[in-house]
Amino acid sequence: MALFGSKTSSTADKKPAAKTKATESKKETASMKDLYSETTTTKASGKAKTLIHKHAASSRALVKPLITEKATHLAGANKYVFVIASGANKIETAKAIQAVYGVKPLDVNIVNMKGKKVARGKVRGQRKDWKKAIVTLAKGDTIKVYEGV
Repeated sequence: MALFGSKTSSTADKKPAAKTKATESKKETASMKDLYSETTTTKASGKAKTLIHKHAASSRALVKPLITEKATHLAGANKYVFVIASGANKIETAKAIQAVYGVKPLDVNIVNMKGKKVARGKVRGQRKDWKKAIVTLAKGDTIKVYEGV
């Protein structure tokens, strides 16, 4: 007990503890429920803030746009190519495109791509399998995927 302090405390020990409690109450603390809800209120201002998780579900469905020569030719026909999550389906992909890019797709085609067989010296292996989505948009709609490429 001597290493960690005595059981009796003096009045000097009580004052810093009171100050730390006061400073802790001034700090804003947010619970996990507050972080993941759509509206949160801050204790200091009392105003409700709306947190926008615009791409929360879509970030799980869309991985990245696929930029290849064939994909750029398809863009001329208003078709855009994306790498999507291996568990995503056509409905999730269409909702993700609408959430991220603000355009509603007319059609979504999904292709399961097999990973290539590779060799590094004597070690042979295979790349991961992945999914590709070809998204067809309406005539006037476009997605600015190829900017700066």
